[in-house]
Amino acid sequence: MSTYSDDSLLLLSGIQHFAFCPRQWALIHIERQWEENQRTVEGQHLHERAHDPMLTDEDDDLVVTRSIPLVSYTLGIYGMADIVEFRPVSRESGGIRLPDREGYWQPKPVEYKRGKPKPDDRDQVQLCAQALCLEEMLAAKIEYGDLFYGETRRRERVCFDQPLRQRVVDLCRGMHETFDRGYTPPAESGKRCSSCSLVDICIPELTRETHSVKKYIGRALANMEHEETEEDRHEP
Repeated sequence: MSTYSDDSLLLLSGIQHFAFCPRQWALIHIERQWEENQRTVEGQHLHERAHDPMLTDEDDDLVVTRSIPLVSYTLGIYGMADIVEFRPVSRESGGIRLPDREGYWQPKPVEYKRGKPKPDDRDQVQLCAQALCLEEMLAAKIEYGDLFYGETRRRERVCFDQPLRQRVVDLCRGMHETFDRGYTPPAESGKRCSSCSLVDICIPELTRETHSVKKYIGRALANMEHEETEEDRHEP
């Protein structure tokens, strides 16, 4: 399998945008447009706490690390893990060694999210992408991770089965292909637009139907001609 260079790496966090809406991802990561709404601000506050380096936990049965840099040259992504927990396991279980710790330890990524579980898989693919980065970096096997939701105050277990892993691979490939083309896809039909922070920039109705942009421009030109005609009629 081919690998990517440092210069071609894309943000891991973008995979949730691409899974939700490829057009949203392109507006953010290709066109560099972004607007905050209440959801994004609340999410930032939750992540600030998760990334606080002063919050550390460590005992005989658990080591918690925060703000762990991640990279996968196979997937071509980089980013940061909110939390990675390590618990003691046997060597045969595929654990890894930790500095200044006895025995072998199993890593598990934990991602913090605002709100509650979503009807799609955007959170699951982001967490799985983190796990694939950790596997590549640590030469470990990670079977599952946790999503913590701020609204429910509960963790949701995510199993990294083969279909989910392949979904991550496909999404990463799609991100790179879209980025290399410099292409912003049209909007897809659905109710998701109402909760998107980029809806006013995206203007999804312009791209959903075939030739809708051409029709929009035609209407705009027709309105301009009509206004000019009205002005001519009122000239002395």
